Amino acid sequence: MSEPLDAIDARILELLQENASLSIADIAEKVGLSSSPAWRRIERLKKAGVILKQVTLLDHEKLGLTFEVFASVKLQLPSRENLERFEAAVTKWPEVVDCATVTGAVDYMLRIITKDMHAYDDFLRDKMLGLGLVSDVQSRIVMRAAKRTTAAPLELISAHIES
Repeated sequence: MSEPLDAIDARILELLQENASLSIADIAEKVGLSSSPAWRRIERLKKAGVILKQVTLLDHEKLGLTFEVFASVKLQLPSRENLERFEAAVTKWPEVVDCATVTGAVDYMLRIITKDMHAYDDFLRDKMLGLGLVSDVQSRIVMRAAKRTTAAPLELISAHIES
């Protein structure tokens, strides 16, 4: 970002992370600005790529999506081509809500959400193993989420924020 974040930018980001549906007027009031400067700051943060997008978070349980799994995935041969094929496939699977390449004994960690264990088994057999790239999957079923947030820990960058 060409201009460093200041305390007002940080507060705007904090407010948007809590509730992205706040109006510009509400945000402006909470940070002590008028609407136009608040809007310009938000637009600057979007253009700089600090704000990637604004989304609506849904209650998975109320939607019947109650089965959550963290899966450690090892490819048979982690070549560049196979990594790219696997990642291309993952982007098309709605059940996979997070996918990260990791270090260690496995190649990927996936967070998968489905209706139930049977739907997960279908996903595993038909999609993931059906690719013919995976040699091992270790599934960890989530019993309860102790913490879940989409918010970036802004307090960790306070040294980079100008007051």
